[in-house]
Amino acid sequence: MKKKILALMMTAAMAVSMTACGQQADTAQGGQDAAGETKQEESAAGEEASAEPSSQGAAAEEGRTTFTVGFDAEFPPYGYKDTSGEYVGFDLDLAEEVCRRNGWTLVKQPIDWDTKDMELSSGTIDCIWNGFTMNGREEQYTFTVPYVDNSQVFVVALDSGIATKADLAGKVVGVQKESSALAALEDEENPDNIALAASFATLNQYADYNTAFMDLEAGAIDALAMDIGVASYNILQRAEGQYNILEGEDGSERLASEQYAVGFLKGNTELKDIVEKTLLEMAEDGTFLKIAEKYSDFGLPESICLGKE
Repeated sequence: MKKKILALMMTAAMAVSMTACGQQADTAQGGQDAAGETKQEESAAGEEASAEPSSQGAAAEEGRTTFTVGFDAEFPPYGYKDTSGEYVGFDLDLAEEVCRRNGWTLVKQPIDWDTKDMELSSGTIDCIWNGFTMNGREEQYTFTVPYVDNSQVFVVALDSGIATKADLAGKVVGVQKESSALAALEDEENPDNIALAASFATLNQYADYNTAFMDLEAGAIDALAMDIGVASYNILQRAEGQYNILEGEDGSERLASEQYAVGFLKGNTELKDIVEKTLLEMAEDGTFLKIAEKYSDFGLPESICLGKE
């Protein structure tokens, strides 16, 4: 990916509508905290970033004290409930840091994925931030710059005899409702995927991937189409050697590729700009990568694209 000149001002970076990580606007300018001090001295490998609430954020949305993130609580490693019952995940960690820098309190709001638009339009949530694919949705939402390159893949039992997408013909396949994997299988501009879906014996749609994976374990379905990060997490939670991701040496067995961004109500550029600016600052000072490295078991450091050339 080609990186634009680092000397671009942060405001210019926010004004540009980005549709690919390779086109994202980066900045060599360190953001300023409330005391006017720059963050340029913060190190990626050093201590936690010590930025004070952003003066620009406070000015842009005077009076805001909370920031409510809508997320699927069964979508690890981006958002999920840990063994202690706490909502955690990569996207929630990012949102927490964005809030800290802007002087907001983060409100983690789990939602049903198929009601996300209603939650957003009603104002119950401020944004959708949970491995949210921007590709093909650019006209429906106002997005930040993308921050993760992602792929949709099929998960199968290792002893299933399924090694390629072609082997899925006549099989029962599962997918989450309103998911990117389902969108890929129904993409009329991709005749290969349409033909692939038509070859399935059945395509079962699930409300969440936890239920879908239980059906895969029970043998009720032969394969499960899902995001590669979520697939990796679920496989790691089970005994080694039970499941396999169809990829192919060149990635040819993957269903589709996409990019994640934070989605806001269409036209809400004011709040989007604040969050985007903060994310760019986090990428510049190394905090973004440091958070991603907490989820290295799921390949997140390799998948992130914000701040990379």
